[in-house]
Amino acid sequence: MTEAARRAQTKKVPVMADVARLAGVSHQTVSRVVNGQTNLRPETRERVLRAIRELGYRPNSAARALASRRSATIGVIGCRSGYWGPSTVHRAIQAAGRAAGYFVSSVELPSMRREELLGAIEHLRDQSVEAIVLIGGTDEALEAVGPQEERGTPVIVVEGDETRTRWTVGVDQVAGAELGTSLLIELGHTAILHLAGPQSWTEARSRLQGWRQAMTAAGLRAMQPVVGDWSARSGYEAGLEIARRDDVGAVFCANDQMALGLLRALAESGRSVPAEVSVVGFDDIPEAAFLVPPLTTVRQNFAAVGRRAIEITQAALADAPGPARLIPPELVVRASSGVARIGHPSG
Repeated sequence: MTEAARRAQTKKVPVMADVARLAGVSHQTVSRVVNGQTNLRPETRERVLRAIRELGYRPNSAARALASRRSATIGVIGCRSGYWGPSTVHRAIQAAGRAAGYFVSSVELPSMRREELLGAIEHLRDQSVEAIVLIGGTDEALEAVGPQEERGTPVIVVEGDETRTRWTVGVDQVAGAELGTSLLIELGHTAILHLAGPQSWTEARSRLQGWRQAMTAAGLRAMQPVVGDWSARSGYEAGLEIARRDDVGAVFCANDQMALGLLRALAESGRSVPAEVSVVGFDDIPEAAFLVPPLTTVRQNFAAVGRRAIEITQAALADAPGPARLIPPELVVRASSGVARIGHPSG
């Protein structure tokens, strides 16, 4: 244990002055870090954060709220869908918010219907939240969010539409779909079907767009997509149909759950993956590496999305430009994608 930590232990509760002394900065600099201000040198911020961790300093949020006349609370609205992506983003935003010194008040809705969403927004406003983060860029949700900003509470939409909302954050879905489709093209596939998500979701439309762009850029015909509802069951039902077709050599799936159902349907139908049909998913759920065969997929960094959502929340509250809205995806290549066979629909 360092001398500074031992000194801290002799006090009942470390205070901001202790942090300033250990970090070698002013009281005001510590306050700026604690309050999430961004106009600091990175090395100074890191020195202060290191001192906070070493001393175990916890800001007095109630006192800060009284002094600033701000609640230091943000609201988060999600949907009880059970899907790994949105639930992981929700947890990441809660963790990032707490790390930035905010109270986080969460509301989980059974659906993103307009009436339920507006009720949740009013509930959070009654708690004097400074901003609201909405997870779930459906058309109905975006239509509900638009007029809300006129009432003074910024609403940051995760995986929203930059043309329809002022503040949004997420992974570059178009680029991710291009990565997954381009891999299949590089492997020699030409007959690449897209198993799409529900088209009322901006993410699903963006992934459809990325698949189409990659096909067009390669001079390939984009066949009619098959549309699912994000669930493994819809992937399974689509897979039974795809297994009966002889014009499909590869499938780019809009998420890993649908890919999971597709893999089972293909296996039950006697279609070998990737020898007969290559499969690529999207998300990189924890189970993706343990499917049979292990699933090639596009990884979304949900922890980074959570951190970026809080950074953009802080920018919205300061009416500042903020960081880049889109986070790059990553392609994870596993055994479900293989080279197209000569004479095969994709070879």
